[in-house]
Amino acid sequence: MKLLFTNFHDGDGGGHTTYVATLAAALADRHEVHVAAPPVSRLYREARVLPGVHALAQPFPNGLNRLAARRRARRQLAAYLREHAFDLVHVNGSADHRLTLAARRGLRRSPRIVLTKHNSKPMNGLGHAWRARWGTDQVIAVCDYTRRALEASPYRRCRLDTVPNGVDIAHFRPWPADAGAAQRERWVGGRSGLLLGSNAGTAAYKGWMDLVEALATLPGPARAQVHLLLAGHEPPAETRQRIEQLGLTAQVHFAGLLDDVRPAVAAFDAGFVLSWDVETISFACREMMAMGKPVLVSDYAGLPENIREGEDGWRVPPRDHAAIATQVQRLLDQRERLPAMGAAARMHAERDFGLPLFVERTEAVYRRLLGQD
Repeated sequence: MKLLFTNFHDGDGGGHTTYVATLAAALADRHEVHVAAPPVSRLYREARVLPGVHALAQPFPNGLNRLAARRRARRQLAAYLREHAFDLVHVNGSADHRLTLAARRGLRRSPRIVLTKHNSKPMNGLGHAWRARWGTDQVIAVCDYTRRALEASPYRRCRLDTVPNGVDIAHFRPWPADAGAAQRERWVGGRSGLLLGSNAGTAAYKGWMDLVEALATLPGPARAQVHLLLAGHEPPAETRQRIEQLGLTAQVHFAGLLDDVRPAVAAFDAGFVLSWDVETISFACREMMAMGKPVLVSDYAGLPENIREGEDGWRVPPRDHAAIATQVQRLLDQRERLPAMGAAARMHAERDFGLPLFVERTEAVYRRLLGQD
């Protein structure tokens, strides 16, 4: 197969970048794989050095005030599609979906279009209805929650398959206890107590400030025993000011935006992803579980699909500070159970989260679409 992956994000791209880079790297040894992404994006930087992957510096400008840039981008992408005659283009957002449809117009040999739905934003409206009818052959949902949303959208007319995201469980594996202790010393010093952490980023919708607010409601002795460690962009000044107002500056630690999150995750006693918007299933949650960390998740979108309640994780209502505080108190009271729950999380990851299964299921979707099965 000749495959082109597209992604519109200019910067880090989060889970979109992880998704595309993972598939491109895994499929390049048996298919001709290309990646089109903005030249300033993390995805383009990563794709350029992936063995066997061809990277195109392709902008995906959006908005009515960028018509000239959109025309230039369409011409470039159209020429690339014409030159390479792809079997399939796998798009990952509305901006790259729209531009791909415009660029393939008039081609003698038009590639099939696969769309992955990565977030919980609604997919209704005239634009989605048009693309579902005329510009989408296949949609991949990354969790059952997303599948249900798609079945209630214009995309129900398309072929639908659910393929949960996979992570590299050989790369994200548990670290020895002494290595984890060394990383804890690195990030939070010699402070004892419960260390909860997240590599899901520091965007507001990730819900980490809900955990901070919940922590502030705990009785003083319990509150003093909990530290938080977050990997991601530095939060804005007003967020830091709020943490200071709550008296938690010494207990909330920021690791920054890391190329490799494993040293931070190794330090955690347990992880958390408390999103209340945008989220679907979360690569970060699965990476933490693969590293042997039980994870506290919000009951939002596909996050609860990652865990088995009480065995390798817990769930709480999104943005419910009282419920979050209650669960943190339980973790303090049952801290001796966390290593066993972490081992269960790793076993869960080994069975369900591995890359081979993720890649195999995605490739099977392509083959069925192209009539190769």
